[in-house]
Amino acid sequence: MTKTLEVERLSVTYATREGGLQALREVSLEVPAGQIVGIVGESGCGKSTLIGALLHLLPENATRTGGSIRLADEEIATASPRRLRDLRGQDMSVVFQDPMTSLNPVISIGRQMRDIQYRDRIGHAEKNDRAAAMLARVGMPDPKGKLSAYPHELSGGMRQRVAIAMAAMMMPKLLIADEPTTALDATLEIQIIELLKEIQKEIGCAILFISHHLGVIAELCDRVVVMYAGEVVEEGAVEEVFLRPAHPYTQKLIECDPGRLKRKVASLPSIPGSLPDLTNPPAGCIFRARCPYATDICIERPPRVTLTPPHWAACHHAQEVHG
Repeated sequence: MTKTLEVERLSVTYATREGGLQALREVSLEVPAGQIVGIVGESGCGKSTLIGALLHLLPENATRTGGSIRLADEEIATASPRRLRDLRGQDMSVVFQDPMTSLNPVISIGRQMRDIQYRDRIGHAEKNDRAAAMLARVGMPDPKGKLSAYPHELSGGMRQRVAIAMAAMMMPKLLIADEPTTALDATLEIQIIELLKEIQKEIGCAILFISHHLGVIAELCDRVVVMYAGEVVEEGAVEEVFLRPAHPYTQKLIECDPGRLKRKVASLPSIPGSLPDLTNPPAGCIFRARCPYATDICIERPPRVTLTPPHWAACHHAQEVHG
């Protein structure tokens, strides 16, 4: 199977007053061509750092300390700034979480959509026609009229449709969606999920979908990657992972999903304990201090245990958890 994105042993460290914070540690994942792969995990698991590393848009105090990133077999971890500018928007695009901050509030929608076509040697009118056609494709009413509108004149759902249109317009190989439904209500969330499915099928791109919402991942994605405290702890087909998780963290994460509750409760379920200090991460299993299955062997780094290929989990007790 052709792989649009391959990440191998990617590590990123932030310089802080307390020392180097190891935000990503040897993260490996694949996004096959034509598939939608979800990244899920609680806040602090490294999702945003992963996106920043893929796009080379990390803050100044962050350093990639190791690993490889290949986009369509091209190594981009060490690519030049000029090559990265060529790739961003053209081969690799992104839909950010909040369209109000990702769209420029003082520039019209039309100009922003023309500006991302700067590589194409076509006229102003043709760029406008292409932008209006893409807005129409994502369900924007009066697409030509919206070219003269400003972001603050549009609703949250419309702004997110503009962001998706801009990301898809150049027919990228990889579209990164960074929690694009978080700021929307439930009805709009469903519409955006369906829209992303349709766009993915039409342009044939691979999508890396970042979210903390298990229901969205289950509805949209083909595969899921579960992250905890800067590490990938489980990966596999969505149905397999959600129905038969093999890592205790995945199991607890699913149990804490409010969508599973059948009756009203005084407090929502949560995972006991807190994230480890990533300036000095514990030896062995990173989840050991919060894990109900932990034993003495967990002081050793867990291997990747394959359940039903390609479903695997980094846990000494994976077979027991999987059942």
